[in-house]
Amino acid sequence: MKVALQKLIREDNFLSLAGNLTISFFGIAGFALLTRTFQVDLFGQWVLYVATGTFVEMFRFGITNTAIIRYLSGGTPENRMKFIGSNGLIGLIATILISLVVLICHLMFPVPIKHAGYELFFTYYPLMAFFTLPFNTALVIMQADQNFGKILWIKLMNSGGFFLVLLINFLFIHMSIIMLVWIQLLLNLLTSMVCILNGWDGLRHIGKATRHTTGVLLDFGKYTTFTLIGTNLLRSADTLIISLSPLGTTAVALYSIPMKLTELQQIPLRSFAATAFPKMSKASIHGKMEEVKSIFYSYSGAMTYLFICISLVTFFFADFFVLILGGAQYTGIDPITGFNTANIVRVFSLYGLLLPIDRMTGVGLDSINKPDKNLIKVAFMVITNVIGDLIAVFVFKSLLAVAIASVLFTLIGVWIGFYFLDRELHINNMKIFTAGFDFYQNIFNKVLKRKAQPFF
Repeated sequence: MKVALQKLIREDNFLSLAGNLTISFFGIAGFALLTRTFQVDLFGQWVLYVATGTFVEMFRFGITNTAIIRYLSGGTPENRMKFIGSNGLIGLIATILISLVVLICHLMFPVPIKHAGYELFFTYYPLMAFFTLPFNTALVIMQADQNFGKILWIKLMNSGGFFLVLLINFLFIHMSIIMLVWIQLLLNLLTSMVCILNGWDGLRHIGKATRHTTGVLLDFGKYTTFTLIGTNLLRSADTLIISLSPLGTTAVALYSIPMKLTELQQIPLRSFAATAFPKMSKASIHGKMEEVKSIFYSYSGAMTYLFICISLVTFFFADFFVLILGGAQYTGIDPITGFNTANIVRVFSLYGLLLPIDRMTGVGLDSINKPDKNLIKVAFMVITNVIGDLIAVFVFKSLLAVAIASVLFTLIGVWIGFYFLDRELHINNMKIFTAGFDFYQNIFNKVLKRKAQPFF
């Protein structure tokens, strides 16, 4: 039993899940501390700072992240350093250009930016961009190499350090939001310095970049960039549209509670996708399409069963989760806006049921070198979501309607993703459920030291 458990703990899926659990635990726990540290309107400004920064990060790293994982997973050793160098070069140029755009916008429109609650982002993001570049580059290279142990260590150092700051601040210091931003900047810089000193970031190989490898990454990235932007828009468009509506920053703060709980639901989803993509890409590059289908079935089925359990818990214990995460001020009906946060959480629990198939169809399309099809899928989802949000906010003036729009756009994404993937791989829908059952049975057998097929 002990040997089986040790083997399970060292397995890629477990390490990936542990890394995402680590960053999500500290993120959610830190989120709960922040809701109790600042007034609702100030906390709304923090939410806008984080949401906007995350959106821009998707553009900055979306150019190469998916591409570098795919080509490092199945590439030859002689091309490895060239691809890593090209990845670093593109990331550095993108960081410089985006930072310049943010600075220019801040200089040109300081009053509207402050009035809309985005001053934190436009003031501090350029520094954040440079401070996070090395360690974010290191993380994507490690994912391609399936080195999830080091990923776990980096995430623990960065996210755990900031959580400790938030805890100390809540209990003893009571710093301003500006001071917390500076602490976050310094922690990101420290994490990047560790990656640089250990040579994990790959930026030292920029000189080895070639026109060919740079062109390959950009050719693939011209699709995945907008796919990642669209994927982030699916998460952040709600917040951005609410912030620009008459509902204001108070509604942003209220809506951020169910959004954060949705992130909790997605911890295993991100973990499984992170291990599935390089394996599916490697199989695709070597022409093993049946292996690609087998991985798709197993991961899709396993996550679907898991998310059924997670969504049931979230639905029936919505009030409890809101109390734990946001505190008493977010429970019940809000006296200012009249919204019930727990009801929004329940709608998002239904949305969670659709996430596994939606994510895995996207992973499948990227892994078989069809990023253009994945982009079309995400584009339809974004258009549906934005239209739904605008109607919900400006016509119905309802946060609950915004959440319902999320369910609708995900249904569209699942249908489109299945359509495109079936055209390429001829998918058997029922095998998703049988393979998912076999996935868990295999794990159960391994723990009991029974003879079983090795799972990925």
